[in-house]
Amino acid sequence: MADPTGFLRDRQRELPPYRPVPVRILDWREVRVDPDRAELAMVARQAGRCMDCGIPFCHNGCPLGNLIPEWNDLARTGHWADASERLHATNNFPEFTGRICPAPCESSCVLGISQPPVTIKSVEVTIIDEAFARGFVVPQVPQRLTGHTVAVVGSGPAGLAAAQQLTRAGHTVVVYERDDAVGGLLRYGVPDFKLEKRHIDRRLAQMEAEGTRFRAGVEVGRDITWDQLRARFDAVVLATGATIPRELALPGRELDGVHVAMDYLHQSNAVSAGHEVPDQITATGKHVVVIGGGDTGSDCVGTAVRQGAASVTTLAIGKQPPTQRTPSQPWPTDPTLFEVSSSHEEGGQRSYLASTVAFIGGDGDMAGHVRSLRLARTEYLPDGRRVATLGTEHDIPAGLVLVAMGFTGPETAELTAQSGVELTDRGMVARAEDFATSVPGVFVAGDAGRGQSLVVWAIAEGRAAAASVDSYLSGGTELPAPVTATTVALRP
Repeated sequence: MADPTGFLRDRQRELPPYRPVPVRILDWREVRVDPDRAELAMVARQAGRCMDCGIPFCHNGCPLGNLIPEWNDLARTGHWADASERLHATNNFPEFTGRICPAPCESSCVLGISQPPVTIKSVEVTIIDEAFARGFVVPQVPQRLTGHTVAVVGSGPAGLAAAQQLTRAGHTVVVYERDDAVGGLLRYGVPDFKLEKRHIDRRLAQMEAEGTRFRAGVEVGRDITWDQLRARFDAVVLATGATIPRELALPGRELDGVHVAMDYLHQSNAVSAGHEVPDQITATGKHVVVIGGGDTGSDCVGTAVRQGAASVTTLAIGKQPPTQRTPSQPWPTDPTLFEVSSSHEEGGQRSYLASTVAFIGGDGDMAGHVRSLRLARTEYLPDGRRVATLGTEHDIPAGLVLVAMGFTGPETAELTAQSGVELTDRGMVARAEDFATSVPGVFVAGDAGRGQSLVVWAIAEGRAAAASVDSYLSGGTELPAPVTATTVALRP
């Protein structure tokens, strides 16, 4: 355990500082200040606040079952190599989760009952950054090859986790990605100011040195059929994510200037990577309205601010969340709270109880392009439904509208037509508890089977699916399986 009196001596949370807003909005670098000795000392103090709580509920709060008290103690005492080893024992990519995971582990920290919880997420990212800086992260080449081959379709966190685990088990693994670069939404969905792509590239270099092979720019179902893939490989892992955006079918949706958020973010990330994007969707000089108050909406805010938007407004249909736990969300549940992200600090307004009624087009030269948004106040009915209140309609200016309302499921047209994989009633890929689909030898991990979820769940499912694939191919496995599939929809 960490310092037994640390939580009594250091009672407040200390978080790594961000670069000043006027400075950081001028570039696309991560908002965090590069760590120095003072920050390492601060992290050590925070790690020392970890209690001898008897039952570490943070283990249960994290889908990966991270050994948080163990690496807290090692970080406190400066044993960075050992801390990295314990961190990697349960998590393939702590540099991703330490930056973009909402940290449900902190909500279940026992210290959080009476004090602000331990800054688990910042300790985690400091450990992995120090491990890379000190050369502790090295390839783990398998001692022997099994002769089995596995195709992983999709290179997001679930696919990469499955691929790394299976490669280390001795299988020959090929990862297919339809984009021109590996990384999935980590690459083209998360802006650089939250996750610089060098973190992805250095991890991919490790995986390549271990033996994992990557095939970018190949779309399974078109460039190669699912049947051909199944014939070439002994097993297949589907990790394509949930990429179909939730739409807002309202009058005026067809107007120019109304886009789903991921199209906007994908293009912005491509430009940041040095690619040319013809007719790029940009916020420069426009009144930007973001519909949706989640992480994707926050990413849109930070991107629009950096592009020089005239104004940025975020709309949420529901009530503003509370700043403290409510009785209906007691410890150790992960509560819904009002949060201010780094992007929200940088500018823009947030409006709650805002129901979008229609997209309004312009006249003359602006004909066919969105000019404003018609809103109404949200009313909650006794049965819990939310409706727009009549008589409260009003318009706000909008030259660019970004629909950031999440995703409904994976793209499955070619998959089901070519392979016969069954789907659930919700449109997800159906799977058993061991992540197996209705087609022998085909497994599914991450959002494609679970539905839209967190990066930490994607990694956990990728690791668990890898264990099931290894057992399918080898008759047994020594790979850890932190979770079972939560969506069981196959016929008995």
